[in-house]
Amino acid sequence: MVFSTQKLKTTVAALFAIVPLISFANAPQDTVHGGEEAYNTAKLEKHGEQHETAHEASPQDKINDHISHHLQDAHEFVFFSDEENDEHYGFALPVILVDNGLKVFSAAKFNHGESVAEADGNYYKLFHGKIYKTDAAGTLNFDEHHHPSNEMPLDFSITKNVVALLFTSALLLILFTSLARGFKKGGPNTLPTGFNRVLEPLVIYVRDEIARPNIGETKYKKFMPYLLTVFFLIWTLNLLGLTPLGINVTGNIAVTVCLALFTFVITQFSANKEYWGHIFWMPGVPYIMRIILAPIEVLGLFTKPFSLLIRLFANITAGHTVVMGLIAVIYVMKQQLTVGGSIGASMLLTLFISLIELLVAFLQAFIFTMLSSLFIGMAVQEHDHHHDHAHDDHYKEDPEIPVV
Repeated sequence: MVFSTQKLKTTVAALFAIVPLISFANAPQDTVHGGEEAYNTAKLEKHGEQHETAHEASPQDKINDHISHHLQDAHEFVFFSDEENDEHYGFALPVILVDNGLKVFSAAKFNHGESVAEADGNYYKLFHGKIYKTDAAGTLNFDEHHHPSNEMPLDFSITKNVVALLFTSALLLILFTSLARGFKKGGPNTLPTGFNRVLEPLVIYVRDEIARPNIGETKYKKFMPYLLTVFFLIWTLNLLGLTPLGINVTGNIAVTVCLALFTFVITQFSANKEYWGHIFWMPGVPYIMRIILAPIEVLGLFTKPFSLLIRLFANITAGHTVVMGLIAVIYVMKQQLTVGGSIGASMLLTLFISLIELLVAFLQAFIFTMLSSLFIGMAVQEHDHHHDHAHDDHYKEDPEIPVV
């Protein structure tokens, strides 16, 4: 199956255009303390028990809750909180719902999950990062698995991850437009200026070390826009995740699934006849083995993108968890150590892991781009049958040369 260059570019552009609209598929998040209390209250009332005061969470529970909040998506940016006065400092993001019409309002109406938001006579409750339809009292019904059974509207809200994606996309567009404009004005032999001096070596590195060796000299240019896009997008998002903004885009399974899906679609629609022939009817092996190998090769079509998405998701999530855990050492060990000692030990360990995370940020972008180019190269490569026949004829012409 061969996909034309124009159709391939149109397909990739359309896929990237819908990335910011997938926030409703993001992993659920515990941004709501009030929602958890509502669940506990409902469960206690079900068993006829009443408690006037809630059990105070331990420091370890608070730290685990904070790490969970950092790793997952949210409808608001919270830079810091005052636990004594129960106040949060940041800004809310717009909520966009499709529920018998378009509903647009600020996430501030949820009051960090403690209040019920009203829009055009409808009431919504934020619980574990998901929005449910409810009544004016914020009633949530739970099933036997303790999951809310309320109806959920279609959620196209602008969350933290969406803001990060839009910001990164705009930044890359500006930077590479400037780089292209510089080459167009001065020619290929003109030295770049400004930040273009940083971009040009990276572009050349992706071209010469990733695209050319894996795809081939004659076909790599067709896939360079995609490879450059995923490399710089993943790398920039990884670096953005190391900032105190609490952004973790590439640690979100929905985002890595979409990135891997792009590679899968491009690979399958760019594949030639030899690629599909090796999958369904592998040459050079007995017929019985071909029947056995065909299902294995078909399964391999899906395990390759699966390895892409899991590798990126797991490494970034693990790195963020370790960094946040080391910072939490300050609070966990403040009773056993002096304040200076605990802070010093925690900061040294955090600095060491953060430096490793800078390397991981680049390494994961490189690995994802490298494997994507390798999968694409396997799909578009053409075997040199003429060379193979000429090699065999050479031995036939000179029978004294032993055949191994």
